[in-house]
Amino acid sequence: MPTPSRTIAVVNASGRQAASFIRVAVAVGYRVRAQVRNLDGIVASEISSLQNVTVLVGDLYTKASPADASPPPGAKGSYPNTGVNHALIADLFRGAQLAFINTTFWGDEVAIGCALADAAVTANIQHYIYSTMPNHSLHTPSSAPKPWPSLPLWSSKESISQYIASLPSLAPKTTYLYTGIYNNNFTSLPYPLFCMELQSDGSFVWQAPFHPHVSLPWLDAEHDVGPAVLQIFKDGVSKWGTKSIPLAYEMLSPVEACAAFSRGLGRKVKYKRGDIDIKVKIPNGYRDQLVALEELYKLGKDDGSLQPYYFGTKELEERCPEQALALWEGPRGLEEYAREVFSLEEAANGLTWMNDEEESSVVADGSERGSDGEEGSDDDDGLVMGGGTGGEATPARGEEGWFA
Repeated sequence: MPTPSRTIAVVNASGRQAASFIRVAVAVGYRVRAQVRNLDGIVASEISSLQNVTVLVGDLYTKASPADASPPPGAKGSYPNTGVNHALIADLFRGAQLAFINTTFWGDEVAIGCALADAAVTANIQHYIYSTMPNHSLHTPSSAPKPWPSLPLWSSKESISQYIASLPSLAPKTTYLYTGIYNNNFTSLPYPLFCMELQSDGSFVWQAPFHPHVSLPWLDAEHDVGPAVLQIFKDGVSKWGTKSIPLAYEMLSPVEACAAFSRGLGRKVKYKRGDIDIKVKIPNGYRDQLVALEELYKLGKDDGSLQPYYFGTKELEERCPEQALALWEGPRGLEEYAREVFSLEEAANGLTWMNDEEESSVVADGSERGSDGEEGSDDDDGLVMGGGTGGEATPARGEEGWFA
C-alpha cells in the first residue's frame, strides 16, 4: 500500500477532478506535482499555495516547431509534429510514483494522452489512474435499432484508454475512472447544456436533450472525486489494476434532479427537454461534442428505453452508486449541493440573484418541475463570456476547469 510520502503527478490541476484530489492528497501528506495551463482563477491560485504541491505552469500541447514537437527517442506513441510538450511532461513525472490523469481537449488530446502514458512507463509509475469516458459507437447493443454515434471528446478518452491497455508495463497498473455528470456543472451563466436559466419570477429552467424520466449518473466532483481517488490509491493495483470504476453517487432522471435542486435551493426548478442552446462563443471541439450529444440522446426521444447509457454500458451503470460508496461514504448529493454550494459558486462568478429578498416558493411535488418540453464555427480556444451582468471575465475558475 502506498505511503503518504510518495509523489503523485496530476495534470489540468485547476480542473474540478484534479483540484478535488490534490486537496485531499496533500492533506494526508502526499506530495503532488501539478500541471496547470496558467495561474488564472482562484482555484489555480489555491492549488499553487498548498503545502507539498509543486506547480508546473505550461500547456501540455504547444505550437512548437516540428523539431521541438517530435516525440522523444524511443517513444512508443505515433504522434509526430503535434506540438506535445514532452519536456513539460517529463518534468511532471520526475520523482513521481503515482499519477492521476484527466486529459482535456486543449490541444490534441489523444496525442497528449499517449505521451503521458509513455512518460509514465519511462518514470516507472506504480499506479496510474486515468479518468476516461466511453466511445458509444463501440458499445451499441445488438438490440438497438440504429448504431449509437460517438461523442468526439469522449471517444478521444477511450482511444487513450485503449493505448494505455496496449502498453504491457503500464496496463496492469492502470485503473480507469468513469465520472458521472458533475453537480457543479450547473450555472445560471449561459454555458451550454447545464445552464440553469434564471426566470423573471425567480425560478430556474434547465433545458437539455436527455429523456426526462431516464436516470443519469451524478457526482459532486469538487467534493467527492478526491476522497474516492485517494482510496483507490490506498487500495492499490492489487485491487484496482486494469479495473473500470463508475464514479457516481446518485442515479437521478432530469426531473428528479430538478426536484432535488428545487428542494435544496428553495426555488422552483423545471426541466425542459429540448435542443442545447448555445448563447456564447465556444471552442469548435466542444461545439462538435454538443452536436453529437444531441444526436445520441435523440435515440431515446420517444422511448426512454432506447436512451444510450451515459457510461456506454448497462453493466457500469448498474454498479452505481454502490461501487462509489464503497470508496467514499460521505458524498454530497445534488440537493445538498444546491442548498450549500450553488449560490456560493454563482456569487464567485459575479452573480447576485441569491441576494434577492423575494424568493419563489418550493413546489412540493414534481408536477410543475417535470416537463417533456419541446425539441424545438469559431476558432477561438476558449469560452468567451461574462461573469455576471457587467461582462467581465468569469473570475472563479480558468477555462480548463469547466471541462475537467
